[in-house]
Amino acid sequence: MAGAENKKLMRDIAKISLPGLHKSAGGFKSARQVLIIDGRGHLLGRLAAIVAKQVLLGRKVVVVRCEGINISGNFYRNKLKYLAFLRKRMNTNPSRGPYHFRAPSRIFWRTVRGMLPHKTKRGQAALERLKVFDGIPPPYDKRKRMVVPAALKIVRLKPTRKFAFLGRLAHEVGWKYQAVTATLEEKRKVKAKLHYNKKKIIVKLRKQAEKNVESKISKYTDVLKQYGILV
Repeated sequence: MAGAENKKLMRDIAKISLPGLHKSAGGFKSARQVLIIDGRGHLLGRLAAIVAKQVLLGRKVVVVRCEGINISGNFYRNKLKYLAFLRKRMNTNPSRGPYHFRAPSRIFWRTVRGMLPHKTKRGQAALERLKVFDGIPPPYDKRKRMVVPAALKIVRLKPTRKFAFLGRLAHEVGWKYQAVTATLEEKRKVKAKLHYNKKKIIVKLRKQAEKNVESKISKYTDVLKQYGILV
C-alpha cells in the first residue's frame, strides 16, 4: 500500500516539476542555456545524433562552421552518394520534393531532421530549437563555443581512414558561397586575434595591480576568508 502511495506521490511531483528542466548525467540543466557547438572537425552523423537528442530534451542548440564538418569515407564515394540523392525527385512535379539542399548548414540540418520525429508537434518544436550556420556570424563570434568529444573525427576515426569535408562536397554539388564564407572567416580570425591579444594585456595588468596592493589589503582579505567569502 505504501509503495502505491509513493508511486502516486512521484507522479504528482513529475506533473508539477518546473518546465524547461530536464535530467541529464550531471543533474538538472536549464533548457534556457544555449549550447553553441563549433562543427569543425566533427563527424556528420555522430554530431547530428547528439544534437538531435539534446533538442528533443529541450535544449537550444546552435551549430556554427558547418562547412568544417567531416564525413567518414573518401570524398569521391561521398560525392557519388550525394549525386544519386540529387536524382531522386517526384516525376510528375519535381517542385513538390524531395528538396535537395546545397549549403553545408542545411545539409547538416536535414541530417538532424532525419533523426527527429519531425512530422509530430514534439519533433517540430525540437527542430525549432536548432540553429545552423556556415562560418561564425555575430553574435556567436563573441561567445564561447564547445566541442563534442564523442563526435570528434580525431577521436572516433583511425588516423589511416579517409574522410571528406562537408564544405567541399557542398561546393561541388552547387553551393555558391564557399569563397565568401572563407573570406569572412579570415576577417573574423584577424579580429579575434586582436581581441585576444588585448585581453591578455588586460589580464596581465590586472594581476600586476593585485600583486601591488596585496600587502595593503591583506588584513581585509583575512577577514573575508574567515567568513568564507574568499577561498
